[in-house]
Amino acid sequence: MPENSSKHYICPIPFKCMKMRNLYYALCATACMTLFASCGILGGKKNSKGGSLPNDGQVHGIAPGSKYSLPKPPGMVYVPQGTFHMGPSDEDPAYAFSARNRSISISGFWMDATEITNNEYRQFVYWVRDSVVARKMGYVKTGSDGNENVDWAKMKTLKWGDPKVMEQLSSTDIILPPDDRVFGKKEIDPSKIVFHSETFDLKEAARRENAGKPRSTFIVKKDVAIYPDTLCWIRDFSYSYNEPMTKRYFSHPAFGNYPVVGVNWKQATAFCEWRTHFLNAWLDSKKRTQESDFRLPTEAQWEYAARGGRSQSMFPWGNYYLRNKKGCLMANFKPGRGNYPEDGGFYTVRADAYWPNDYGLYCMSGNVAEWTSTIYYEGRNNFQHDMNPDVRWNAKDDDPPLMKRKIIRGGSWKDVGYYLQTGTSTYEYQDSTKSYIGFRCVIDLPAAPQKGRR
Repeated sequence: MPENSSKHYICPIPFKCMKMRNLYYALCATACMTLFASCGILGGKKNSKGGSLPNDGQVHGIAPGSKYSLPKPPGMVYVPQGTFHMGPSDEDPAYAFSARNRSISISGFWMDATEITNNEYRQFVYWVRDSVVARKMGYVKTGSDGNENVDWAKMKTLKWGDPKVMEQLSSTDIILPPDDRVFGKKEIDPSKIVFHSETFDLKEAARRENAGKPRSTFIVKKDVAIYPDTLCWIRDFSYSYNEPMTKRYFSHPAFGNYPVVGVNWKQATAFCEWRTHFLNAWLDSKKRTQESDFRLPTEAQWEYAARGGRSQSMFPWGNYYLRNKKGCLMANFKPGRGNYPEDGGFYTVRADAYWPNDYGLYCMSGNVAEWTSTIYYEGRNNFQHDMNPDVRWNAKDDDPPLMKRKIIRGGSWKDVGYYLQTGTSTYEYQDSTKSYIGFRCVIDLPAAPQKGRR
């Protein structure tokens, strides 16, 4: 070794070029890192599939369950977080002054792209029907937790419409009694299709004066008859021939993708609760993490989603008109003085009719008005927060009608253009059913990750 090279390291392997030398150093560094990690020098990792943590006296963290794996609920679109001006975007012709225009911030959430359809709600009805019948016929089994659950394997063997099955069910009260049958036809009694609801009242439990009370104090249990009120088509319009809609709208396949109507606020809330249980039961069977609750949107969430990012627009498609530049109507409502079929639909239309707004949401104006979770109170805007505002009241059956008013939004096929504005609020009583009110669900989940990006 030359004397002047004592300050420098001489590699024992001769290199013909700088490129091969750098490659050699990189390989050496990788081998050292692998050796150190295998020996525990750099600290261990928790097994993502539930493996044990290293016992090295350090904090590594414990996940509550398996990794998040429900990036996009089917049939829903993501509404990103943002700020908008909530309230009327035009003059108030009624001079009600029940909604002031102010700045509101909303966190991101998922929302059904369309209103809940007859087919989707029918899945709920059939599930409840089968659950009731299973318990009547003893098709249950005891789970690992000691509770009795429906034996769905046995229920799959049950053939609806089979005379033997209907004869077997005749001994139960789920079949209409002989006096209520037409030409002796044995049919399911809709009033017996009842969903058992159990919810935890977080708002009540969070009150300071309720601290220390037993958990059972805040569990709300009730039974909800969930079959749609098909007679609402006749009841809503006096001296009007709507019998065909009563007979066919919920039962005929031609209307399967039309929005469900005749559902009151309690039934819509029960659907959200069932949808939550239906999803979480499947996730639990796969040993995956439970998810958030499906629910009705708040008034602020609904308006924010309906605007589609157009903060000061009167309608989901923008200002100021109900027609596009070609003269085509942009929604299903009551044009002019009552030219119902001019917009392409006499009553309701398919839930995905007309162009969606900029968030991908269909029929946020027109077709059917939609339930929200917010109570209608004229002074609500004077005290609610500017961050995810929400004013709720879980009215009981014996509460006065004033406390049972729930906000509906969007207008419907029988409403004039004013009710189609994104800032227009009106109400209906929570236990009433109408042929022009439906609903859609929301769920609080993170946005779906983009492919190829973390």
